[in-house]
Amino acid sequence: MSGAQFVRPARTSDVDAVVAVQVESWRAVYGDLIPGEVLAEMSGPQARASFHAQWTAALESPPTSKHRLVVATDLIDGERTVTGFAAFGPAGDPDLWPARDAEVFALHVDPGHVRRGHGSRLLNAAVDQLVESGCATVHVWVPEAGNALRAFFESCGWRADGARREIDLGERLPMVRLHAAIGE
Repeated sequence: MSGAQFVRPARTSDVDAVVAVQVESWRAVYGDLIPGEVLAEMSGPQARASFHAQWTAALESPPTSKHRLVVATDLIDGERTVTGFAAFGPAGDPDLWPARDAEVFALHVDPGHVRRGHGSRLLNAAVDQLVESGCATVHVWVPEAGNALRAFFESCGWRADGARREIDLGERLPMVRLHAAIGE
């Protein structure tokens, strides 16, 4: 691993990069799973402005002291560049206990920088911080159909816990919840 690659807490100056990574990652991960017009809308200027406002609010006024947004960075052409991000905090599902159960709300790596360890560094940083805050289990929602995001989490030892839901994106997108034990 290069010393040029690391994970740090996100700053408001990172929000533009976080939005860009989010949109490009969604195109790569969800492109075959959701209708093209929905994907185009999710990556358009109005959606980007909304995402920008949401991530800025998440940094400036997080819902709890346990909510975090971290970024993976790398030195690219002599410039420090955000290559991915992870957002995580107390679990929000009604069958989980937020004092001990956590959730990875988003974990995305720029498609041009995948398979370079950024996702693993982000996931490890999230788990370390969640363990420090007393969490014992962490969950993430991923598409049920095979895709890179689900494969990544499963390759890290995460397994389905039986929970399912569907997201209405003009077509139903079946999701499954994965989990991993991280603490006592």
